Amino acid sequence: MALTIDACVAQHLGDRTEQQDRVALLPHPKQGGVALAVVADGMGGHTGGTLAAQQVIHTARNNLEQFSVRTESPRSMLEASLHEAHMLIKASRFINEKEPHSTAVMLLLQPGKVSWAHCGDSRLYRFRGELPFFRTIDHSYVEQLVASGKITPEEALVHPNRNILITSLGGGDMPKIDFGEAQDLQAGDSFLLCSDGLWAYFGDAEIGSMLATYSAREACELLLSRARRRANGEGDNASLAILKLVEAKGKGKTN
Repeated sequence: MALTIDACVAQHLGDRTEQQDRVALLPHPKQGGVALAVVADGMGGHTGGTLAAQQVIHTARNNLEQFSVRTESPRSMLEASLHEAHMLIKASRFINEKEPHSTAVMLLLQPGKVSWAHCGDSRLYRFRGELPFFRTIDHSYVEQLVASGKITPEEALVHPNRNILITSLGGGDMPKIDFGEAQDLQAGDSFLLCSDGLWAYFGDAEIGSMLATYSAREACELLLSRARRRANGEGDNASLAILKLVEAKGKGKTN
């Protein structure tokens, strides 16, 4: 079955004075059916977080342009992108006298499969139809509490320390990076990459329902609209990328 992609990226300033998130969907300049989606959530005071998130996107773009599906490992490319971004963000401290950090989540689309990597609490969700199929586990203090059985996932959503990360790009230690890959792709699968300014307001089932019901663009608009209402005037920057696999009509390109 030939598949094509319905994709959209979007973001909202929230109730902050500066947009420190960055989001991008980057097609490979030479290889059809290859693209990289990236969400980066910058942190580090005025402009520091912005610079960190921009560095993630810039490094990802450069590595994608040099990536060869036939001869290179997707994991190696994603790992190199995150480690290079980490080192460049860390080095920028000495130039800008700031404390820049960023989380990041990346999804690499290739013919017949997807690969992903993340650091921090920007998330990747995968759905089949409206059913939750997978999501990344945040590198955060509260996720450690959930994993050890000390609190429930519902309690994690309102925990006072829910924003404390145990790793990020640009920190003093080497970042913790988790990877994944899937080749069992089919029409009806969808992927959501997003910062915590979005996912904090939704359960998995609600996200899955919206992705299954609406186009990528409509789902982006609806998720941001609901997140803004639920933030009640205290919303963070929110960024997301949605990629839906749909059956191609007529002659299609397999992704």
